[in-house]
Amino acid sequence: MYRKLLLAVALSVGLAGTAAAQEVTIGLTMGTTGPGASLGINYRNAFDLMPKTIGGYPVKFIILEDKTNATEAAKNGRELITQDKVDAFMGSVAVPSTTQLALIANELKTPLMALSPVALPPSKLEWTFIVPQPTTLMMSAVVDHMKAHGVKTIGYIGFSDSWGDIVYKSMQELCGPAGIKIVTDERYARADTSVTGQVLKIIAVNPDAVVVGGSGTGDALPQISLVEHGYKKQIYHNHGTVNREFIKVGGKDVEGAIAPTGPLMVAEDLPDNNPIKKVALNFDRRYEKKFGAGTRNAFAGYSYDGFLLLNAAVPIAAKTAKPGTPAFRSALRDALENVKNVVGTHGIYNMSPTNHNGVDKRARVLVQVQNGEWRLIK
Repeated sequence: MYRKLLLAVALSVGLAGTAAAQEVTIGLTMGTTGPGASLGINYRNAFDLMPKTIGGYPVKFIILEDKTNATEAAKNGRELITQDKVDAFMGSVAVPSTTQLALIANELKTPLMALSPVALPPSKLEWTFIVPQPTTLMMSAVVDHMKAHGVKTIGYIGFSDSWGDIVYKSMQELCGPAGIKIVTDERYARADTSVTGQVLKIIAVNPDAVVVGGSGTGDALPQISLVEHGYKKQIYHNHGTVNREFIKVGGKDVEGAIAPTGPLMVAEDLPDNNPIKKVALNFDRRYEKKFGAGTRNAFAGYSYDGFLLLNAAVPIAAKTAKPGTPAFRSALRDALENVKNVVGTHGIYNMSPTNHNGVDKRARVLVQVQNGEWRLIK
């Protein structure tokens, strides 16, 4: 495990005398290695672009590696809160890891900006604010596309963990009312290198389409196998898929893949009056200037949107408490719960006591792999 301290300086000599006492500390645990590395690297890269202040206060980021391992993520979360006394923390790459962090946030009463979905009921999310779009919201765009193209039956194959469960349950909730029948529920582990058995079962029932409930490069494996075994119908994915690494791994076999994602992936194609376009396009340009053309991805955008939400809440919390105190953490939680009209790269966030995500249909678009690139389906 390594740690790296970033942006821990005051903006000017004039601030130096008071900044140390008022510096805001944000922790992050992230898997840039392990099975979620293709996502974690992107989440982590965003922190090279973060401002040096948050809500008008100097900010320090403490970044820990969790190897895409839920046990490591939980250990890091506790360390960030109990040893580093962070005012809020962020993470992680995968649902199992982030779910552990959410439990720790509740226990130790520290705001968590969840960078992946969480497999917990709302009663366990008092201190957790989920940055990615709700899975049902995103997969509803997929189901709308299915209905428009006459799909009546689908095969499902997903991770054999909580993320696979979340995507599957979303499809169950959406497909019934749409008149679509789910005819298979096949699973595979994140580290698997073959899904031939599962794919042959899907092909045997010949569904009108297939939905894959994996993420990152691991989401390409079922599509590659389906294509290699002669399946020629539409294959759909989810918003945990959309990055360049998926296309690199899948090559020509992932041509035509369809997935929901946030607007930042196709910011140039958004109408000029779209309020998200300016923020998303600015982030895309800065990210690609730093990391290369075509490197934009949804996951770095989630990190940045988490920062933007904290940026809006910090000055409100600071009116009643000083950073570095339990009172500030509590005030920050309350402020996050009431932020309104925070325009991010993925959507417009309007939190409430009963909604710790706060985005709507403006936070989703459908994209398709066309000639080796993710392109907007208009």
